[in-house]
Amino acid sequence: MSGNVWKFGDNIDTDAIIPGRYLVINDPVLLAEHAFEGVRPEFAKHVKTGDIIVAGNNFGCGSSREHAPLALKGAGISYIIGKSFARIFFRNAINIGLAVLECADADKIRDADEIEVDINTGTIINKTLNEAYHAMPLPDFLQTIVRCGGLIEYARQLVSRNCTTSLL
Repeated sequence: MSGNVWKFGDNIDTDAIIPGRYLVINDPVLLAEHAFEGVRPEFAKHVKTGDIIVAGNNFGCGSSREHAPLALKGAGISYIIGKSFARIFFRNAINIGLAVLECADADKIRDADEIEVDINTGTIINKTLNEAYHAMPLPDFLQTIVRCGGLIEYARQLVSRNCTTSLL
């Protein structure tokens, strides 16, 4: 899947992603209307389905609020690529079906570049710069959760198939 890049730096916290005053909203699309409004006010108006966030180190630090990845998914973000992620943000993103990939070369990708991501191999092709990068691919189990649309849908599918496979 390919999309255009929204570039962010290091230590983007969950308050920057979705300000605390919007935590009373649980609808992903309504949350998306306020995503990054304090740091990139144009984001909510110009983000398109399939766009990709590329960030530096420690993306999603701060609180453990699930609203942050939910707002990004509601905005249509297809992937978040970062040098590193706050652990709880990483897990919250997977739990709602939003793919996150760690890439040491994330700093080489620029704002508005068009990139293509292969979640299976971790290959990132920068079509703008004609370069390739390698991200750590998600383990198969986490890829399955993302493809199902998140942990709840994954569990529903297991139950509906009478599967005895452990979720652990």
